[in-house]
Amino acid sequence: MQGEPVQPPVPPWPGGGQPPPVLGHAARSIAKATLVPLKVDGPQRGPGLVAHAYLRRLDLRPEEVPALRAESTAELPWELLAASAADPGDRPLRAALLAAVDGPALRGLGGALEHLRRADGTVEGVARAARAAAANAAYDHNAAVDPIGLMNLERLEMAPAGIERGELVATVPLAPLEETAVTQKEWSVTSKEFSSIVTDSLENVSETGVTDNTELAQSTASQLQHSNQFNVTGTVSGGIPLISGSASSGMTSQSSDSQSATDSRKHATTVTQKASARTKQEHKTTITTTTVTGSSETTTRTLKNASPTDPVRIDYFSMMRKWRVRLYRSGLRLTYDLAIPEPAGALRQSYAELAAIEAQLGPFQFGVPHSDITEEVRPGENQAHYLVLAERYGAAVPLAPGAHPDIHVNVTAPNNDGAGIFDAPPLNVPDRYWIKNLQFQFTSESRTGDYHYNLKVLGSSIPEWNEPYGTHGPVDLADPANGALLAHAGGPCVVSFHLVNNRQTWLSLTAVVEPTDEARRQWQNDVWAALFNAAQTKYYAEQQDLAARAAALRERLNGVDTLTLRREESDEIMKGVLRFLLGVDYHLVPSEVVDAFKASVAADPDRLRHGAGFPGDDTGGLGVSAAAWAAVLGHEAEVAFVNQAIEWENVVTFLYSYFWDVPAAWPFVSRIQHPDANRQAFLRAGSARVVLTVRKGWEEAWVRFAEGGFHGASLPADHPYLTIAREIAAYDDRNYPGIPPANPGSSSLLLEDEVVTTCAAVVEPAAGGAPVLVPVASSAGFDPGTAVVVDEYDDRRIQETARVVRVPDDTHLLLSGLTHRHDGTLTPFPVRRPGQRGTLIAEWNEYTPTSGTDIAVSSPLKDIA
Repeated sequence: MQGEPVQPPVPPWPGGGQPPPVLGHAARSIAKATLVPLKVDGPQRGPGLVAHAYLRRLDLRPEEVPALRAESTAELPWELLAASAADPGDRPLRAALLAAVDGPALRGLGGALEHLRRADGTVEGVARAARAAAANAAYDHNAAVDPIGLMNLERLEMAPAGIERGELVATVPLAPLEETAVTQKEWSVTSKEFSSIVTDSLENVSETGVTDNTELAQSTASQLQHSNQFNVTGTVSGGIPLISGSASSGMTSQSSDSQSATDSRKHATTVTQKASARTKQEHKTTITTTTVTGSSETTTRTLKNASPTDPVRIDYFSMMRKWRVRLYRSGLRLTYDLAIPEPAGALRQSYAELAAIEAQLGPFQFGVPHSDITEEVRPGENQAHYLVLAERYGAAVPLAPGAHPDIHVNVTAPNNDGAGIFDAPPLNVPDRYWIKNLQFQFTSESRTGDYHYNLKVLGSSIPEWNEPYGTHGPVDLADPANGALLAHAGGPCVVSFHLVNNRQTWLSLTAVVEPTDEARRQWQNDVWAALFNAAQTKYYAEQQDLAARAAALRERLNGVDTLTLRREESDEIMKGVLRFLLGVDYHLVPSEVVDAFKASVAADPDRLRHGAGFPGDDTGGLGVSAAAWAAVLGHEAEVAFVNQAIEWENVVTFLYSYFWDVPAAWPFVSRIQHPDANRQAFLRAGSARVVLTVRKGWEEAWVRFAEGGFHGASLPADHPYLTIAREIAAYDDRNYPGIPPANPGSSSLLLEDEVVTTCAAVVEPAAGGAPVLVPVASSAGFDPGTAVVVDEYDDRRIQETARVVRVPDDTHLLLSGLTHRHDGTLTPFPVRRPGQRGTLIAEWNEYTPTSGTDIAVSSPLKDIA
């Protein structure tokens, strides 16, 4: 930033004359920045909001505060801790008070709390101890590095600076009078590696979309993405694509020869050199020669050595495009550094939904066994179980084979003398049924006397009856104890009787029937098949619906344009930062504001779900009270502050690997896939380091917000971060007056460069603020009325801004009144007219191949590269 950039000597142009002009209007630029963490002296004091978030994660309970206080000797606001444990909702006031709490003492409280809970020994105590351990680890991580730093805004500018002869490609030697045919083939192969270049595909198509795919600017961006994709520590994303780091330093050294400037130059030259090498590797040229002897054949070009005595050599050279590369510093920003967990946690929910849907896709499986198809009414059911299954799968099933009416046969046996056989009429058992019980009874009126009467059922083991009078039975002939007559018999079933000396005997047979085992098995098979077909149809319908939902969700996740993806990621980073800074009990929309929205849509609550709380209709008012509307306005003022104080378009994010997430999430997070490489890296990130760039002019307000606990909170003037914020703001104003904001657009390519000269004399301020004549090395480039910056900004604090009153000659400037004495006798001090491009801190040349080829005849070997 300070000091005159060293310009390399201009070598003499081959053949005399002037080198070709640099095509400044065709320059390409890439935004760059260098991060510089700052060392903060003094006692370690935790930021109020960070300390408050830590306290909320500890989940301190009122009964734990006395025990901790009894064992601790640290100076802590115990009354504040007790009040916070009793009522954790008062975030702004208590966060502001916590800004002055000693950081190590607060951390000691967390360690003691973890030990106290582990000593409890209960399951709840162990769980709460684990929560305290996680809070302690998070606090250690974020307290290890001072959050305040600075970012030097820089820009790599690459402009075409001519065409030069490159390396030797091929040589064709020709003997005297020799003739040869030469075929030249040239091609350029470009493979699109890693992720798409966002600025080329979406944002600046008109500027970079039509350039050569081998040019240095495009290859530099590709090389940058190559480095980011394979960076072990993380992937960098944000509004500034090219980020380099520097060692921690103080605020006293930010000149052009400072460590941060040296680190930035090394990083920039490394990137452009690798990019130039990649373009050389992608561009290939081959030369094929064919020598013809005794015949003439024309291919592409015929070469002939006309000399009968001297050989000649035809040399082919590649033609290289020369690029002038300049590294400018165009501004300085205060940065606030923090790490947040799971930056893509909200975006992963859609992938969790997709995984849940896809987990349901698979082959059809039917888990109902045949034994489950039964007529029994199971506990909790009010009908036969097979009907419950039918309703579950939406199947039409055949009814269970029910009970059949009993089959009766009543007959009077014929009278006979002596013995005789009588067949009763058949019992017609219906198809798919068989006899379960066969009840038999009879009534006899046989006479007494010389005749002996008896009756026997043939095939039964029941002894014969010989009682002449009365009613007998009933008896179950199908009982195994009685010989199991016609048990499980079907169709026409005939019972035969042996009667001796029968008179007036009435026979009665009653067959109780039931479905056969085969009929029941067939019914179960029919029901199972109906259930299977219905379940399969229902399953395939559900599978088709799930597949359609998965495809639609996958299309919604993958079919998003690149610019929208970057905006979504930026929104998630912003939300994660605010939740970390403002504490877990902070609500992005406070409850009183939500109540105001609800009151405005009381007549139509559905509008609230569609974001139409204040539609701006002509109903004669907003429908809320003045107090509620004041809460809405206050909330909107805080929203405006958060969005304005930080250059969210330039926030830099370093993504860290998935294993910094909860171990239970590793298998899922590490396998998330997305066609956009940057989105995939964002989704897989377990943690992220976020560097917030504070907008110019908002430095002090942001420090009060982040350190004091709330917008407008008061901090002591000697607060180290507040002092640094004022220092950076003043430093930026003094070193970069008139420069455009960070990441200027393409119009900046036509802006003026900085003009620097030096003064080797002593310059005293004139009385009464009169103009001062300053001897300089050269007054070229300084015009009357322009502002200039005099001297360095260092420990002397004498750098100041003046205005050129007049340019008397080539070695003097008449400046408006100066305030300080400037001595350039030992080391000349600079006088610079700041350029809108910034301060030039490095300049070098790079070369990339072109499609052109140069030809020379018998070139001197000492001139061949």
